[in-house]
Amino acid sequence: MRHTLVLAALLAAVLQSFAAGSGTALPAAETTAKPAADPRSAQVYFIWPHEGTVISGGKFWVRMGLRNMGVAPKGTALPNTGHHHLLIDTELPSMTEPIPNDRNHLHFGAGETEARIELPPGTHTLQLLLGDMNHVPHKPPVVSKKITVTVR
Repeated sequence: MRHTLVLAALLAAVLQSFAAGSGTALPAAETTAKPAADPRSAQVYFIWPHEGTVISGGKFWVRMGLRNMGVAPKGTALPNTGHHHLLIDTELPSMTEPIPNDRNHLHFGAGETEARIELPPGTHTLQLLLGDMNHVPHKPPVVSKKITVTVR
């Protein structure tokens, strides 16, 4: 799936370049923080870890899944796509503004579907929120269940 989206983004860039050379203008990507439409059946979820997972050492891989939408890097204007944001030990942010970028809101704007993170010992909550090309949650929001993991 990830390779298909990368190819679609490359094709869009080639078409844009071709149109620029022919004098035909193609629509530019929007730069406002306006949420993109998404399918009502879209789901974002954790492949790993699962609810209640006990993690030794603090460093672990988070694997993120998405159904009925595609993953695309930030700034990519493809319909029904977005990129993952991992919320750690926090509540959901505003659904009408860009998702914050800090230690509690990790952005995966390159289109990553997995990441190695490190958490201190203790109990932590994790939640996924899909953002559009401008890091704004979709309308309606595509958000996972909140899970709890324990780091030892």
